Amino acid sequence: MPQVPQTFFDALAVRTWCGLALRALGRAREEIDAINVYPVADGDTGTNLYLTLESATTAVEAVFAGHGTGCAEPSLADAVRAMAHGALIGARGNSGTILAQLLRGMAQVLAEPGDAARIDGPGLRLALRRAADSARQAVAHPVEGTVLTVASAAAEAAEGTEGDCGTVARAAYEGARTALAATPGQLAVLERAGVVDAGGRGLVAVLGALVEAFTGETPREAPLRGTARGRGVADGTDSGGRGRGRGAADGTDSGGRGAAAAGSGGDVDGRGQVAAGAGRHADGEAGSVPRARVEGTAGSVSGTAPCEADPCAADAADTGGPAFEVIYLLEADDAAVARLRARLDALGDSLVVVGGDGLWNVHVHVDDAGAAVEAGVEAGRPYRIRITHFGLGDAHAGRGRAPRERVQRAVVAVVPGEGLAGLYAEAGATPVLARPGEPPASGELVQAVRRAHAREVVLLPNDAELRHTAAAAAEQARTEGIRVALIPTRSAVQGIAALAVHEPGRRFDEDVVQMTSAAGATRHAEVVVAEHRSWTTAGICQAGDVLGLIDGDVAVIGADVTATARTVLDRMLQAGGELVTLVVGDEAPETTAAHLEARVRESYLAVDTVVYRGGRQGALLLIGVE
Repeated sequence: MPQVPQTFFDALAVRTWCGLALRALGRAREEIDAINVYPVADGDTGTNLYLTLESATTAVEAVFAGHGTGCAEPSLADAVRAMAHGALIGARGNSGTILAQLLRGMAQVLAEPGDAARIDGPGLRLALRRAADSARQAVAHPVEGTVLTVASAAAEAAEGTEGDCGTVARAAYEGARTALAATPGQLAVLERAGVVDAGGRGLVAVLGALVEAFTGETPREAPLRGTARGRGVADGTDSGGRGRGRGAADGTDSGGRGAAAAGSGGDVDGRGQVAAGAGRHADGEAGSVPRARVEGTAGSVSGTAPCEADPCAADAADTGGPAFEVIYLLEADDAAVARLRARLDALGDSLVVVGGDGLWNVHVHVDDAGAAVEAGVEAGRPYRIRITHFGLGDAHAGRGRAPRERVQRAVVAVVPGEGLAGLYAEAGATPVLARPGEPPASGELVQAVRRAHAREVVLLPNDAELRHTAAAAAEQARTEGIRVALIPTRSAVQGIAALAVHEPGRRFDEDVVQMTSAAGATRHAEVVVAEHRSWTTAGICQAGDVLGLIDGDVAVIGADVTATARTVLDRMLQAGGELVTLVVGDEAPETTAAHLEARVRESYLAVDTVVYRGGRQGALLLIGVE
C-alpha cells in the first residue's frame, strides 16, 4: 500500500520510517550478506542491520502501544528516543553498532525541541549531520570507503538542499547512493571483489525508506557494484584506497595485529606473544577445551600447553586478524568508558563504542575474548555478551579474500556465564549466553547456528529445560539445509566434556557419538542458594539455605557454601571418577575452589582437578565428574 506523504518529521513519521526500513532491509538482507567482504567476510552484515533495526522498530511500536488506541500519539522526542534505545540494545555486529549510533545521533537533534510535535527540513538536515559525525566519533580508527563515508555524503548532500523533509531526504539518499558506488575505488578489497561496501549498501536502503516515508515514492535501487573510482585519502587510506594505517569494516580498523585463531594451539597477541591455553587439551588436539587451570574472572584463560612457534606463525599469516568478535552492553560512566576504549584498542581492532547516558554498546575484534570481557567488567557492568569465533583461515578478508565458504562443522553451545562464554569461544565453539532468569529463545539459537556458518552443527543446550527450545531451533536450521545434531547436555560441565573430545576431522556421526558419550559419562552438580522456602528431595529448605543438586535433584541442604560443596563432591566421587571440573561463579567464596582442590588432592589420589571462572552464572558452583 503506498504511503501517505508527510511534510514534517513527527512521531508517526518515525514509526512509518522504521517499518519501511525494516522491510527494505528484509528484502536486501541476503544480497547485502553476499557482498560482505571487508574486513571479515562472514556474510552477516545484512542480517545484523536487519536485527538492529528490528529492535529499534519494536521499541517504537511499544511506545505507540503504550498510548493505547485513543487519539493521543507519543511525542516526537519519545518516538526517536525509543528508536535509538531499541537500536542500541539490539545492535549486532560492526554494521549494526554503527547504525545504532547513526540513529542515536539523529535522535539527539530530533528530540532537542522537547515538546515540539514535529521537525521540518532544516531540522532533518541537522539530524543527518549529527548522525554522521557521531558515528565517525564512535569508531576508533575511521576509514573511508565504508558506511561512514556514505553517511557523511548523505549529510553533505542534505546540507546543500533547501525544502521540506521529503526534499532533504531525497537529496541525502542520492548523495549516499553516489558515495556508495564509489566505495570500491577507496578500498582495494572491495575493488578486487567487484562489490560496494555492504554496510553502506544497508544505510542506503534505510535512507531510501526515509524518502518513501515522506514522499510515498520508492526510490531507485542502490548499486551492488562500483561504478566510480574514489580517491579515499582520509583517515588512513592512500590515494589508491589501500590503508597505510588500520583498515576496517563498516568504518572500523582491520588492524594488522593479526594472530593465530583460537583452537590452533594458542592465541598470539598483537606483539607476537603466545597467550597460553587457547585451544589444546591434554593430548594436544587442536580446537578442544584446554585442560588447564583458568585464573581470574570473566573468562581469562591461563593454560599450560604452549604453542609451537612455526604453526602459530603460519596461522597468524593465514587469518590476518583477530579470531573473535566480542559484543556486549555496558552500564558505565563516561570516564570509565574512555579508559575502556584505550584498553580495547590495544587488545584488538574494529573497535566501536556507541551510546551514552550510562548505557553503551561495545564491539571489538580480539584474539583474547576473555580479556575483552574483563575490560568491560573493570569499566562497569557488561551483559548480553556475544562472542563469535570467526574460524580458522577466514577471520579477516582485509587481506583480499573472497567471501568465506561455509566450514564443514561447528559447535553451538548455551553457556550460563561470561567466563564460560570466553572459554567455549576460545575452544572454537559459538557460545550463546544464557543470563540468569533469561534463557535464550529458539530464534536466538537459530541465529547462533547461522553465525557458525557451517554445513554441520553440533548443538549443546547445557540445560535440561532448554532441550525442547534447542530441538525447535535444530529443526528450523535443518529446513535451511544445515545438518544439526542435538546432544542433550544438561549442564555446562557436560558441554565441556563433549567439547574436549570434539574432532572436526572425523565423520559427523562418529564425532556426535563420541561427544554424546563424553557428556553422558559426566555427572553434574551445582551449588545454589535457595530463594524461598520449599519442599525438596532432601527435605524442607528455607530461603537462604545452600542447596547441593546432583544430576538435577537436591541432595544436600546446608548453611555453608564450601561445606555443602565438599559434601556434594564426596558423594559424587564415591562412584569413582578421573577428572573433577569446577566452574566457580562470581558470588562463591574465594576460598571454595582451593578448598575443594585440596580435598581431591588429599583424599582421591588418582583424580585430577581443573578450575574455571564462570562469572555471573547464576549458580555459585558447577561441578562435573568424569
